[in-house]
Amino acid sequence: MSEQSKLRLDKWLWQARFFKTRSLAARIVSGGQVRVNAARVAKPAALVGPGDTLTFAQGQAIRVVRILATGTRRGPAPEAAALYEDLTPPPASEPDAPREGGRPSGKARRDMAKAGLLRR
Repeated sequence: MSEQSKLRLDKWLWQARFFKTRSLAARIVSGGQVRVNAARVAKPAALVGPGDTLTFAQGQAIRVVRILATGTRRGPAPEAAALYEDLTPPPASEPDAPREGGRPSGKARRDMAKAGLLRR
């Protein structure tokens, strides 16, 4: 793979719209929170190119993406989505648990008022 088809890791993460600013992407990489082809990377200037697989945390989710292209600019979202293939496994579905606590609905409050459980 030629050197021209490679791009700085922080710049690619920013161009692909995973992070809002390039400095935020650089901070995540510097913190050792990004893996390139399963190897931890701590330098934002590390070069990545098509075929590389990235693993990183984004919010509460762990993202796994394969780079398809390096791109030339930070364009609109559809253009950015064409730069990678998302390999992130779907989240495990959690069973619907009944809500505990919280504010009762309007109907529940009216029912409680009828039963004399609410003070007015």
